[in-house]
Amino acid sequence: MANLVTSFMLWLCLISYAYTTIHAAPEWPRGRSTRFYDFKIQTMTVNKLCNSKQIVTVNNMFPGPVVYAQQGDRLIVKVSNESPYNATIHWHGVRQILSCWFDGPSYITQCPIQPGQTFTYEFTLVGQKGTFFWHAHVSWLRATVYGALVVYPKPGVPYPFKYPYEEHIVILGEYWLQDIVQLERQVVASGGGPPPANAYTINGHPGPNYNCSANDVYKINVVPGKTYLLRLINAGLNMESFFAIANHKLTIVEADAEYTKPFTTDRVMLGPGQTMIVLVTADQTIGKYSMAMGPYVSGQNVQFQNISAIAYFQYVGAMPNSLSLPARLPSFNDNLAVKTVMDGLRGLNTSDVPKEIDTNLFLTIGMNVNKCRSKTPQQNCQGLNNGTMAASMNNISFIKPTVSVLEAYYKGIDGFFTDNFPGAPFRFYDFVNGAPNNAPNDTSSMNGTRVKVLEYGTRVQMILQDTGTVTTENHPIHLHGYSFYVVGYGAGNYNPQTASLNLVDPPYMNTIGVPVGGWAAIRFVADNPGKTLMSKHVT
Repeated sequence: MANLVTSFMLWLCLISYAYTTIHAAPEWPRGRSTRFYDFKIQTMTVNKLCNSKQIVTVNNMFPGPVVYAQQGDRLIVKVSNESPYNATIHWHGVRQILSCWFDGPSYITQCPIQPGQTFTYEFTLVGQKGTFFWHAHVSWLRATVYGALVVYPKPGVPYPFKYPYEEHIVILGEYWLQDIVQLERQVVASGGGPPPANAYTINGHPGPNYNCSANDVYKINVVPGKTYLLRLINAGLNMESFFAIANHKLTIVEADAEYTKPFTTDRVMLGPGQTMIVLVTADQTIGKYSMAMGPYVSGQNVQFQNISAIAYFQYVGAMPNSLSLPARLPSFNDNLAVKTVMDGLRGLNTSDVPKEIDTNLFLTIGMNVNKCRSKTPQQNCQGLNNGTMAASMNNISFIKPTVSVLEAYYKGIDGFFTDNFPGAPFRFYDFVNGAPNNAPNDTSSMNGTRVKVLEYGTRVQMILQDTGTVTTENHPIHLHGYSFYVVGYGAGNYNPQTASLNLVDPPYMNTIGVPVGGWAAIRFVADNPGKTLMSKHVT
């Protein structure tokens, strides 16, 4: 389902370690130049959808400030928590080479920054450039605590495409009228799923389709004949989203901060956590054209917001009050539209795709319904079949510890995690169509804080398999500290005898949408010592 609650996030910790007797200690990345940023996590009042409310932001900005850097730069970001809530900042897509302490997920690499406290993130952008973003990584605060991280190539290094006339950041988001922290507490206590967002937003603006929002619209002014670079970021909490511009083609040239071979399409789909660069040429008659964000919902019986957010792609010379031409989005459950875009993604620089594999991992991903164990079931067991909803990998739901996993591992503190996460399901069956624990039978998962330990340099292939225990659906899976080659994907159950893998030019990504009722195969080399978190990038 698109809506999962904090208590059953899909989390898997991978720990990569190096034997010091074999591998010399690598030199700490120092960075070409150092850039300093000062983040203050604060509450501010916003007026949207006919209502006024307090939200948590950074530097009283929604979305938050853009962090700019160049490849190889060192970033130092001092975060002061002036909000009443615990907080951390995750630098989504940054590999954190030898700086995993600063990755940001709470209770994985650090304890939260408590109200009134500060924490300084320090890391070097080793070998990376492109479109990233940052967001809160405690509870649901990332619904409003997010912003772009733009990393340019080194000086003198050109783009592998024609230099655009201008570039713009376009962040897709979701907005709730209710206080997001209170909403999270209510949902967790209920055992069910969260309500859909009250609105979608483009750079924090819902657009004219929503009440009291005719003037709450983001706009890009464009010059006829010029080409524009749009840095698309899905910072949404739950919703996978389509994006399109009326009467204009989008040419994808980057996905998850890695260049791709150009692919032109009418629309794109980004799951939460995914980023993309598209080139758009203003080649239509002078006018005002809608940029639209709408839902992609692959699960069954899922509530969702069906009103699109609208922004304007407006030509210089267009009448200010002219009507905008509507953008055509796919239907909310158009799986073929999603597959068509994924089929078109091909990596540009793929010389180091692992051809041989040392470790094969097989991970099932799915929803669970745990038995109600509450003395007040009407309040606490509002999931399917009067149970509590959960999610799992290999039928194990992750339990957040009270000490960060990285600290416990580094200091040798026992009792906070175990290193026995299974590399394959406990049993194999027809994962998509014939789950043996289909409701109303036993649909419960096991609980644990389990990690998988990999030796440094291990060449890993990981199969991510959707399951139909409750419902099949598309799963946006994010791997912290790494990018990976998406060497294959398909419908149904993964079969190594028939699966077609692309080892020539697969896209290199950090977040992959595992197809609804299907599988994805990814490959990477475990060459980043420390803790790595794999998570489903929805709440």
